[in-house]
Amino acid sequence: MICILIGAPLLHWGYSNAASQHLGEKGSPESRGSGDTLHQRFLAPKGFERTIVDANGFESYLRHLPLKPEGSPLLNFKGGVLEKEGVYAAVVDLPIGNKDLHQCADAVMRLRAEYLWRKGRYNEIHFHFTNGFDVNYEKWMQGYRIVIEGNKTYWTTQPRASSNTYQDFWSYMETIFMYAGTLSLSKELDEVEVMDMQIGDVFIQGGSPGHAVIVVDMAVNPENQERVFMLAQSYMPAQNLQILLNPASGDVWYNTHDLYPLETPEWIFKAGSLKRFKK
Repeated sequence: MICILIGAPLLHWGYSNAASQHLGEKGSPESRGSGDTLHQRFLAPKGFERTIVDANGFESYLRHLPLKPEGSPLLNFKGGVLEKEGVYAAVVDLPIGNKDLHQCADAVMRLRAEYLWRKGRYNEIHFHFTNGFDVNYEKWMQGYRIVIEGNKTYWTTQPRASSNTYQDFWSYMETIFMYAGTLSLSKELDEVEVMDMQIGDVFIQGGSPGHAVIVVDMAVNPENQERVFMLAQSYMPAQNLQILLNPASGDVWYNTHDLYPLETPEWIFKAGSLKRFKK
């Protein structure tokens, strides 16, 4: 759950007094569209085409994330407005609960798990707590629950009635948020090279401090195969997912060329930070 703030290389964290500056109205006009999804709101840069993806896959799910209307404020878990100038271009329209849990790695795990849940691929939903305990959603939906006693973690032996509502799923995710984080997630992912980047890959630095952002879209220039990508994150305190701006350009697109160190608005990722969920 925890994205530790102390000592982290934060670039633009803070609160702005200018309300208009925290809204999703920045970025290059050339890449601005309209609509209620990421795909509609942000156009591929001139000369680029979006990469081809499976219409039923995780990549397409991320590319079509719902966005709040332009001008919507970024909210924390209490519903308070976070005015973060120069950080994001749009707010993702997904609920985050009312606890201080949906932070950086949590948002990444949530996107992956929610995609699998909506596809009925329940057996693929599992995450490790920081202590290494593997929490499988199929067991959760059968009614079992987690018991934590000191350094011991185990499933209750007598399950409740089986249930698989969205409320059950979210209860599972909040348990994951509470006991997992960048350290545990980084160990679950496989390192990949930048030249092999795909939508759904994660830039992650595990530990304390730690942070994670996820690749939510990509485009390629067919003439020279130059590739660009888009990132999303949550942060602390728990807050809406947001589509990040590129501090170097003020646009939403980042270039894979000469990538590292990767500077995002609130973190700098070093070489070797790009990872992928295991198949």
